[in-house]
Amino acid sequence: MNRFNSVFRAGLFDGQVVVVTGGGSGIGRCTAHELASLGASLALVGRKLEKLEKVRDEIAQTCPVKVSLHTCDIREEEQVKTTVAGILAEHGKIDHLINNAGGQFPSPLNMISGKGWETVVRNNLTGGFFMAREVFNQHMMLHLGQKDMSISNIIADMWNGMSGMGHSGAARAGMLNFSETASNEWAPVRVNAVAPGFIASSGMDTYPEPMKLTIMELDKTIPLQRLGLEAEVSSVLTFLASPAASFISGSCIRVDGAAPNARRIWQVGTGKANPAFNSFHLGGVPEVIQRRDAQRNKGG
Repeated sequence: MNRFNSVFRAGLFDGQVVVVTGGGSGIGRCTAHELASLGASLALVGRKLEKLEKVRDEIAQTCPVKVSLHTCDIREEEQVKTTVAGILAEHGKIDHLINNAGGQFPSPLNMISGKGWETVVRNNLTGGFFMAREVFNQHMMLHLGQKDMSISNIIADMWNGMSGMGHSGAARAGMLNFSETASNEWAPVRVNAVAPGFIASSGMDTYPEPMKLTIMELDKTIPLQRLGLEAEVSSVLTFLASPAASFISGSCIRVDGAAPNARRIWQVGTGKANPAFNSFHLGGVPEVIQRRDAQRNKGG
């Protein structure tokens, strides 16, 4: 049976407990599979139990590790406190937190309502802060210096602004600054950020048609001439939780194919993409990307 083809050694996370928020889909699902393949016990957090159950059942087919499920709206402070307490009751400890949950919707700034702004900021900044604070306060603070512990916060390619998703860009920028501050205040717990660029994940299929048309042309704006894969973000998150990153804290790793470095005065890329490494055995291609490829093949 196929399983996750991680570049990291087997058993790397044996005996460790990793919390993955947004673990029911996309990057969170992929990261859960990779960590499980390396021996980690998992606490998957999300709003929809059925999604978490599906990921747990997928993992059970290849990895004999403990996976607990925790439904939680990370925007709600009391729910987060209860969820972290429940994880500790189930596992006894938390070694690493992958703060992945979030979400947004496309809109120009002047069309974003107060409610829409607050919802996205709570999704991508406040909720991540609640999760990190509670994991630190309820467990990590009590074990400082006894073991290597880490928090990795997913942000986004929001450099130079995030036109069309200004609410998300503002929140993600805030999460980067939070990560930098926490890396000092909470040391020796290591706190880092990971900034994915345009990643081909199932979330792309949830956007309205005008946004999908934009997505279908995104690869042409990226110097590496392709979209990233969920597994290419997962591997960075896995690295940051590993002993190889034991002196990395307060940093942000971009996983974006150099998209922010593209310049209008210079041709973007050479028209050829670099090879992708798809280590995720269940990794699929979003429908919108399949449609793009079909149209290009027909046109060529």
